[in-house]
Amino acid sequence: MKLRKVFNKYWGWTFLIIPMILQAVFFYFPMAQGAFYSLTDWTGLTYNFHFVGLNNYKILATDGKFLSAIGFTLILTLCLIIGEIGIGLWVARALNSKIKGRTFFRAWFFFPAVLSGLTVSLIFKQVFNYGLPAIGNALNIDFLKVSLLGTSAGAVFSVIFVLLWQGVAMPIIIFLSGLQSIPTEIIEAAEIDGASSRQIFWRVELPYLLPSISMVFILALKAGLTAFDQIFALTSGGPNDATTSLGLLVYNYAFKNNQYGYANAIALVLFVIIGLISVLQIKLSRRFEI
Repeated sequence: MKLRKVFNKYWGWTFLIIPMILQAVFFYFPMAQGAFYSLTDWTGLTYNFHFVGLNNYKILATDGKFLSAIGFTLILTLCLIIGEIGIGLWVARALNSKIKGRTFFRAWFFFPAVLSGLTVSLIFKQVFNYGLPAIGNALNIDFLKVSLLGTSAGAVFSVIFVLLWQGVAMPIIIFLSGLQSIPTEIIEAAEIDGASSRQIFWRVELPYLLPSISMVFILALKAGLTAFDQIFALTSGGPNDATTSLGLLVYNYAFKNNQYGYANAIALVLFVIIGLISVLQIKLSRRFEI
């Protein structure tokens, strides 16, 4: 009888056993293992390694490739955050208005989200390497005659453009959902009181959209700090490591240089950065929520 009471009280936890085990096996254990290997000189090729303590982290402070990767990753992340929030809000407001063909435009703007990032990057790579130079030669536009991926500034712009083109699709849907959840009575009351469209946005819509903005911020932050596959397909980190992100740098050190211990140290630093920024952002956003 006592066993039955315990089961009736805690039976819901039985549904969490398998997910918790899978989470521990495929997330927490590899994370702890990676943290341990970051303190070694493991090459990933053998079972032999030496414990080097914090030496890998000391090397990071003077590693030019690591510092360059941090700079590019921060620029990319900042552009994605500003772009996805700014463009997402602007397009979502337009799609929420009474315009003809709203359903078509909503599907059209969401279309990039269903495409593979790798496929999108390969398509744009052909556009940048062959399409735009052909247009530049035909119209005699000097800066388009050479592939944008061949220069450092052009490659950085190209990567940001491609990631933002695809990344803004989901924020548009999130903001559109947030706008449609605002009670129409509040909007109508503001309009009756003579509020302009700009005043309605800043005083009514924006406060209601703060949770959505917080979600988009975290998504854009994660996309920028962990960007890998699209950059790998588009530029492979070139030219001259101008577009090497932290994720791509981890890949290069681990699979090209066989420095798995050092690569784990970079990955752990990246994990800490994402965690700290996410926690700080969540705490700040809660202060402004309705």
